[in-house]
Amino acid sequence: MSAGGAFGGNRGARPVPPEKGVFPLDHLHECDLEKKDYLSCLKSSGHNSEKCRHLSKKYLQCRMDNKALLNLMAKQDLAELGFRKEADTVSSEGRNDQRIDS
Repeated sequence: MSAGGAFGGNRGARPVPPEKGVFPLDHLHECDLEKKDYLSCLKSSGHNSEKCRHLSKKYLQCRMDNKALLNLMAKQDLAELGFRKEADTVSSEGRNDQRIDS
């Protein structure tokens, strides 16, 4: 038989928390307004997250801004989280609206 057993697991190994994807709950409700705005947008847009990206960005920014007080989320460049710069977003949106008539 193995030393760890089926349900005992490896008792010597320590669990390692994930780097991203899990962050503390906002127990003091510092970012509730941003969260509610985002969830409301999702509901009204038929859960189309693309239409609510600006609110998602605002929510994450709130969590990062409150990091010093509450340790909600480490400060990180929003581009690393999948958000483009405002100028890039506006220019790419403009290209999507153009039609080519033949």
